[in-house]
Amino acid sequence: MGVINIIKQVVKIGGSLFPNHAVELARQLENTGSLIILGGGEFANLIRKYDSEMNFSEEANHWTAIDCMDIIAKLVNDKVESAKLAYSIEEVEKISEEGFTPIFAVSKFLREEDPFECSWDVTSDSIAAYVSHLLNANLLIVTNVNGIYTQEPKEPGSTFISKIDAKTLLTFQESSIDVMLPSLLLEFGSDCYVVNGKYPERILSLIDDSINDYNFDYTHIIGD
Repeated sequence: MGVINIIKQVVKIGGSLFPNHAVELARQLENTGSLIILGGGEFANLIRKYDSEMNFSEEANHWTAIDCMDIIAKLVNDKVESAKLAYSIEEVEKISEEGFTPIFAVSKFLREEDPFECSWDVTSDSIAAYVSHLLNANLLIVTNVNGIYTQEPKEPGSTFISKIDAKTLLTFQESSIDVMLPSLLLEFGSDCYVVNGKYPERILSLIDDSINDYNFDYTHIIGD
């Protein structure tokens, strides 16, 4: 598969930002060379809840959670005139060339590629890392907190981390990214940025070389 240089970055928008912040950020990403991947949000959280009661198979959990990503992708796309849904890498390129922002509904693509084991350790963060690797694009993980902390941000003594290597992140029990992401960054030799999506200007400043305002908290994860 050839490298698609037209996509400069994959912006994974966490489901926690849906609906309002996710829709607004998707609008702001017009003409930035971005590919948007949406997290599964509360829909996927419901699958987790039901799984804790019913103990569904790993495969059923995995694919229904990915279906939740498609649902949110379709809902966000409905509210963003500058965006179009893509179901394949080829469609991502075509939509971007047409001047629209592609929003990737990933389930069809992942069923054909099948790059991951079925596990709750694999969420939209890891999927976005895989796609950004295929496209040789930068990766931004956009969430509802400023980045990575030493523990839950609200916990006493929690400290913000502005830069961390993926190998160190492997030792964390829990953070604002999924468990699999650090391993993938190391495997791909890729960096990524974790940033708060409630402030679209922060994302724009990280992806636009003409904007040099970095006076805000974000985490740079080093995968080399």
